[in-house]
Amino acid sequence: MTLHQSSTKNCPHFPQCPSADAIDRDAAHVVVAHPEQGWSLLCNGVVIFEDLGEILPNGQILGARNVALVSVPLRRAS
Repeated sequence: MTLHQSSTKNCPHFPQCPSADAIDRDAAHVVVAHPEQGWSLLCNGVVIFEDLGEILPNGQILGARNVALVSVPLRRAS
């Protein structure tokens, strides 16, 4: 299976992994990990880098997210 052929319809996990165009796409299972190179391939075809940058199966490149914003806990309004 090539990167461009990956999709959630081929996902063997239950529940299925989020699709590559979903907001929570990073929650997909890791199918190939190369921590020594700083990247992992997710079940939905997304390549995620340790700096949180991503390459989507359609070739779109998403830059690294601001880690400070990603790790801030959400708080309820009182």
